[in-house]
Amino acid sequence: MRRTIPIAAASPAPSLQGIPLALYVHWPWCVRKCPYCDFNSHESIGKNEPQEAAYLAALIVDLEAALPAIWGRPIVTVFIGGGTPSLMSGATVDALLAALRMRLPLLPEAEITLEANPGTVEAERFAAYRDAGINRLSLGIQSFDDAKLAALGRIHSGDEARRAIDIAQKHFERVNLDLMVALPEQTLEEARRDIETAIATGVSHLSAYHLTLEPNTAFAHAPPPLPDEDLAADMLEMVEESLVAAGFEHYETSAYAKPGQRCAHNLNYWTFGDYLGIGAGAHSKLSDHAGIRREARPRHPKEYLADPVTREWRPVAAPDLPGEFMMNALRLADGFPLSLFSERTGLPLTTIENSALAGRREGLLEIADGRMKPTPLGRRFLNRLVTLFLDA
Repeated sequence: MRRTIPIAAASPAPSLQGIPLALYVHWPWCVRKCPYCDFNSHESIGKNEPQEAAYLAALIVDLEAALPAIWGRPIVTVFIGGGTPSLMSGATVDALLAALRMRLPLLPEAEITLEANPGTVEAERFAAYRDAGINRLSLGIQSFDDAKLAALGRIHSGDEARRAIDIAQKHFERVNLDLMVALPEQTLEEARRDIETAIATGVSHLSAYHLTLEPNTAFAHAPPPLPDEDLAADMLEMVEESLVAAGFEHYETSAYAKPGQRCAHNLNYWTFGDYLGIGAGAHSKLSDHAGIRREARPRHPKEYLADPVTREWRPVAAPDLPGEFMMNALRLADGFPLSLFSERTGLPLTTIENSALAGRREGLLEIADGRMKPTPLGRRFLNRLVTLFLDA
């Protein structure tokens, strides 16, 4: 006898206004490229680089060229990432946000995040960023251990990280720390000390990432000695136990937050909202009445500065939508309302029925009370769970 999933009938695709729209701004420069980093980042060369004024002008041209595709849609969040956006002067950040407000209907309560490194020079700019309108700061700490920071190629020390957190908390109510585990030659106790130090700062949001060797990075070409899989798994389990005991909710694969402090911008990604990306190498996912498309800007800053309106784009084919949706939504511990699948993809829930049944049979997926979410086993083997939906 064929089993069915207790889901409601598919909802019709909503009006475009029903899909939230976020803005991502990419700053492509760093002081030095970290050996593990596969992001679109480039080392600054000389004191005249990066060319802030020229790049700001290119961002505005890029945004204006994109306006017809998003006209009238409110912006729910802004995220300025990189690279190292905290290399920007306060005046440049102020001019950027002013330009955005002049051209976009930015919601008054919008979360506006800037990624920052904890170096001394960057920390001195935090007050200016707040005055410009930044209301959430995300600090790339990675570790508080000087030896581990050196192994990662970071240019700050543990003491600088602590000072930067103190300064950030004086200027921002919402501060996120990015940490890494399974670092070169890291022990479980060293990883525990990093987490305990982070908890002691009193921040309300922590992201804890497993260091992985990404292709085309210095670490991929010359791998450092890393903890084995069992030790790395113990570290991730320790991270979860420590943070949950300290009052954090493990709400996404790598993210922990105190109640009410979840990252709104990333939640938009994970719930398959739309986002416009401007800047070198920035990506967009945009919906209209013809369907969903993805866009990408030129990756290299020189190419982008020369032509900031060029972009490659492709429509997302209907057979690809279940996998793309689930790759995001199943990262959330609480999963998603069943109705969201149809609302964000325009497809009926029956499209994923067989895949969902397979996930339930393997103990990876739970469907109850109008929601679909990964089980604890599904969260542990998330790649396997998502694979079930790639050919839905």
